[in-house]
Amino acid sequence: MGKGGGCVPSKKKLPSSAEDPARRLGSSTTAANNAPIPATDEETLEIPASTADSVNTQSVAATLKVFIVFYSMYGHVEKLAKRMKKGVEGVEGVEAVLFRVPEMLPADVLELMKVPPKDPEIPEITAAELATADGFLFGFPTRYGCMAAQMKAFFDSTGQLWKEQTLAGKPAGFFVSTGTQGGGQETT
Repeated sequence: MGKGGGCVPSKKKLPSSAEDPARRLGSSTTAANNAPIPATDEETLEIPASTADSVNTQSVAATLKVFIVFYSMYGHVEKLAKRMKKGVEGVEGVEAVLFRVPEMLPADVLELMKVPPKDPEIPEITAAELATADGFLFGFPTRYGCMAAQMKAFFDSTGQLWKEQTLAGKPAGFFVSTGTQGGGQETT
């Protein structure tokens, strides 16, 4: 999500939630805290208890937000997204938020296709809202080895974020599903 570097993080921008532990402690890097070199008793870095407690309090209080952004027509990918949310929230200090990308098909077409109603508790996301997340999981069905058009349209709407490198350094992952075995997952 960097400029011209594919998925390589931008060198100009540090990740919003990541911080070097040595800088948090206010110390410089020494041989004692560079693994795998063993430290002798004389080289061991001792941290005062009050400093260690404040670092632990900071890391627990700082909650990382992972946006799980998905498109699901019949609910299969939505079920996967809810399972992803459960897994992400199993990690201490991480909060997962579900978002749905906007539907592009008209309501009458969806009715003819017998598409079940969308869960009203899951809001639709806009491209600008992506900037507030610390990481992402994107989920979508595949159609003939390509992502669903609704997801493609959403990704296409993020051009300004790419231009400004707003998402540089933020990790992202994907999960996909097809209606048939090997129905395009391997090429998506």
